[in-house]
Amino acid sequence: MIMATKLKWGILGTGNIAHAFARGVKASNTGKLVAVGSRSQSSADSFAKEFAIGKPARHASYEALLADRTVEAVYIAVPHPMHAEWAIKAAEAGKHVLCEKPMGMNHAEAMAMFEAAHANHVFMMEAFMYRSHPQMAKVNELITSGAIGDVRSIQATFSFNAKYNETSRLLNNALGGGGIMDVGCYPVSFVRMAAGAASGKAFADPVEVKAVGKLNANTGTDEWSSAVLKFSGGIMAQVSTGVQVHQDNSARVYGSAGYIHIPDPWIPSRDGSPAFVHVHKDNKVKKIKVTPEAPLYALEADAVGNAVRAGQLQASAPAMTWDDTLGNLRTMDAWRHQIGLVYDQEKPDAPEMKLTVRRAVPRPPKHTDMRYGTLPNSTKKASRVVFGCDNQQTIAHGSVVWDDFVERGGSVFDTGHIYGGGLQEKLLGQWMRNRNNREDVVVIGKGAHTPFCDPDSLSRQLLITLERLQTDYVDMYFMHRDNPNYPVAEFVDVLNTHVAAGRIRAFGGSNWSIARIKEANAYAADHKLHGFSAISNNFSLARMVSPVWNGCIAASDREYRAFLSETQLTLMPWSSQARGFFLEDTTPDFAADEERVRCWFADDNFERLARARELAAQKGVRAINVALAYVLHQPFPTFALIGPRLVSETRSSCESMSVTLSEAEVRWLNLE
Repeated sequence: MIMATKLKWGILGTGNIAHAFARGVKASNTGKLVAVGSRSQSSADSFAKEFAIGKPARHASYEALLADRTVEAVYIAVPHPMHAEWAIKAAEAGKHVLCEKPMGMNHAEAMAMFEAAHANHVFMMEAFMYRSHPQMAKVNELITSGAIGDVRSIQATFSFNAKYNETSRLLNNALGGGGIMDVGCYPVSFVRMAAGAASGKAFADPVEVKAVGKLNANTGTDEWSSAVLKFSGGIMAQVSTGVQVHQDNSARVYGSAGYIHIPDPWIPSRDGSPAFVHVHKDNKVKKIKVTPEAPLYALEADAVGNAVRAGQLQASAPAMTWDDTLGNLRTMDAWRHQIGLVYDQEKPDAPEMKLTVRRAVPRPPKHTDMRYGTLPNSTKKASRVVFGCDNQQTIAHGSVVWDDFVERGGSVFDTGHIYGGGLQEKLLGQWMRNRNNREDVVVIGKGAHTPFCDPDSLSRQLLITLERLQTDYVDMYFMHRDNPNYPVAEFVDVLNTHVAAGRIRAFGGSNWSIARIKEANAYAADHKLHGFSAISNNFSLARMVSPVWNGCIAASDREYRAFLSETQLTLMPWSSQARGFFLEDTTPDFAADEERVRCWFADDNFERLARARELAAQKGVRAINVALAYVLHQPFPTFALIGPRLVSETRSSCESMSVTLSEAEVRWLNLE
């Protein structure tokens, strides 16, 4: 169908892939090429003449292209390390985005890119042109219809032998070189798609990745590499890639009753000619002809054009959804990790930290504005939502999610000596050093976890924590556990020595009982010492039926809440959202989580969940937002810890700032 008003495209970059897509736009039904942006006028002019682009739209800079008001959509065709920067800037300029694969250098970059699209209400999709071809729809149809029985194994390869040149983009570390990033992403995307189709889903993510590879001795990029991916249900996949070796660039899906062979999966029908899918079954080969309506890149341009005109702007990209892209990059990250491939800009001490983009995205809408309070012995503005740093695995991941949290107004970060064997403290410290923001953020440290919960271990671990964090103090320090075998006086005394030395500003206890806190503070008062000024026990709308970990103590019951109300001690609760209990998840997986069932499933909690959903519907928010708002609307100071792994999870939690609860609503939610 030819659109009445065609989508006006601008192309950012003038390399070979830009030419291929420009020809595709010209042959498309929905698009029109109106502008080009290059780093030089001569390159822009040469490209524009080839594709009949007028002089006013021949831009000598990428910025000028994004400023062109006639451009509605931008195709990002620059080298891999530049994808995140320019896709985000395009989204900020209000342009729809089709970004050449791989979307970003890693999963973390893609999160930032999609968040920019979400914040600016624009379409964004990763450019895997083969996924727009009807050949892939036919493969999915064959798998889901049971044409080859139950899928058991998948093979996919994309590889070529390029001229050896360590400075070229194919081997250059600074340009994101190597086979995995350049073409290995295709086999990964295919096997994930096929494994997903086998289970009735759009895609599946592997539960395990094992890989080997040959790295260039000088650049560290992969010359060739192979990986084995294990999926749930017993499906295995083999993927292979390379830029220094020719291989059979095809894909196969093996089932219990036959197999599918796709001879030309990656660049089928470049000119619009038919493609073929071979089904091997019962010692026979059935060749299925698939005829596209347009050339390959025209199909991709039309996929974008049709989606944009239909208003499908958020996460529902027709060929590659956001979740699919994120899963693909997460798998590629695991593949690279297995063979030891790290790009220079991903290293913790990379001087320019080009890995993450310091977004100029407009501040989130008013309904997500952060709320603030103050912590004991601190003059810093402390966000009421605290970022729990316990699941970041790389400086890439940490930098993106922490930058995003700060962008949303967040300022408090919680970590612990045992988290990741110290990795989280190291990453947070490196991020603060890279951002030079130590005095702008509040850092909570924790130590003395069982079995090292004693005064000597506390001091030893605190010094290690400060070294990892690259700072000389933490704003708040919690004992991660209590040890009743030691008199509280010994803990209070040693904590005060660190206060006096300036290593901690204030301290408290995590998973401490009322009796021990009272005893500690009575001793401190008698000896004119600092006492416990904060507590970090579990606290949420849902009652913790069984401890998440041994030794955990909740502060949600009536007695503990009365104690906090009376003393006005600051509460900084972990699992403030009951570890996902209040998510609007009605799938079978919701009850398949052993921890969720053990810790939160109870009749009274399901009634709280029902009431949270009812109130959320009235207020136009989600139940999880109501649950977090409950924590923040207590008659004592609270700062809720959250543990997002994704930028989208941080956004969801921060949306709780819009929820205001009355005292009556707070009591009603808690069945009182």
